[in-house]
Amino acid sequence: MEAVAMDMEKAAMIFKLLGDKTRLTMVKILDETDCCVCEFVEIFRMSQPSISQHLRKLRDAGVVKEERKGQWIFYSLNQVSELYPFVRQILQTLPDQGEKLKELEKNGGRIACC
Repeated sequence: MEAVAMDMEKAAMIFKLLGDKTRLTMVKILDETDCCVCEFVEIFRMSQPSISQHLRKLRDAGVVKEERKGQWIFYSLNQVSELYPFVRQILQTLPDQGEKLKELEKNGGRIACC
């Protein structure tokens, strides 16, 4: 993969956003599958408002996008964003988070809201 040129301001903004362990983990999970807020609440054992705040910051920056399915909003990586190649390079260096998703499925949390 070719290195992506990015100005320092945008790079600093991405590093600041992803400098938070919860947001970084969320983005890595979204690299594998779409998730809704209730799934992240279960994974991180945090309140819904806290999770929503993290997702709002990622959405406002263009890192993630949301799609409404019925009354639920699902989040995914925004692969059409100009930031995506840079974010993707970062994600490729991180450990897999599939175990968190497997644990969620085992506990029935993947279908709690769907």
